Amino acid sequence: MAPWQGTFSSISTCFATVSIGTPQTPLDQKLQAISGAGFQGIELGFPDLLSFTSTFHHAEISPRDYDALCVAGKQVKQLCQEADLKIVMLQPFANFEGWDLESAQRDDAFFRAAGWIRIMRAVGTDMLQVGSTDAASTTSLRNVLATDLAELADLLAQHEFRLAYENWCWAAHAPDWKDVWEIVQKVDRPNIGLCLDTFQTAAGEWADPTTSSGLIEREGATREDLDRQFQQSLEELAKTVPKEKIYILQISDAYKPQRPLGREPDANGLRPRGRWSMNLRPMPFDGGYLPVVDVARAILRTGFRGWFSMEVFDGGPEGKDQEWRDLKEFARKAMDSHERLLRESAEH
Repeated sequence: MAPWQGTFSSISTCFATVSIGTPQTPLDQKLQAISGAGFQGIELGFPDLLSFTSTFHHAEISPRDYDALCVAGKQVKQLCQEADLKIVMLQPFANFEGWDLESAQRDDAFFRAAGWIRIMRAVGTDMLQVGSTDAASTTSLRNVLATDLAELADLLAQHEFRLAYENWCWAAHAPDWKDVWEIVQKVDRPNIGLCLDTFQTAAGEWADPTTSSGLIEREGATREDLDRQFQQSLEELAKTVPKEKIYILQISDAYKPQRPLGREPDANGLRPRGRWSMNLRPMPFDGGYLPVVDVARAILRTGFRGWFSMEVFDGGPEGKDQEWRDLKEFARKAMDSHERLLRESAEH
């Protein structure tokens, strides 16, 4: 046994279903590839569940038809049991917190939450990923954001479920790990913790897809300044976040865009880092440039030994859709990347 295997032997491996194939790829094929590569669990992506549900019912199913989704979800649970895969988390639940108290958007957010909780019961998972909202019309007041999330955590607690809150680096109010950690502390519930992500952390605090260098550029600051500030942030993470409040670590890298992205939101309101995230996120050691090992090492220094989950969106350096010819080979390559990440994290 290599030294790193002993050090990190308790770490479980997970693969997001949205990261392999397309929503049209049969889910059972995805599961077979993931399981065959040695992964122990999946993040069940809602697009995959919706596609499976439409196929299962032989009809186009609405994303709000929770009756149909739950019926199909029970079949997904069975497929995962047959593939010896745990459904670690349902994802991605978006734009939940921060709406005006009497608004239709807030009512809709809680309607969706109730539906997703039903799905969690059907598929047999106990964790819901909630991304920090990127809706510009929501409030930035952290007490309000925390109050909404506390209400959601209490709904989840009725079923002994957990809430994994993730900083999306293009979010409206909480783009960094420190932002979501401060909010989680304000929520103050035992069943809320962090979903950390190597891409979200490095892409938000160190990299910038709108510059020619691919790095954050500040007037008067050098590359050494940027690196030092980023390492200081990781040091703070390692020293201040309790290991039990990290529920999962998602793994991906990023390609440097071949041409800098425009700084303004696109026609759908998506900010540049959000557009970057969609299809320019390979697995580590496969053409990206983010300091992924540094992020993983900092999180491991907290004592965290939970789920490492491969969540990639790899359209190649040009961000084009892949032709998915060999799911098994892609999953095997991801396992190799996972093992190398742990090995390099242990070397320092």
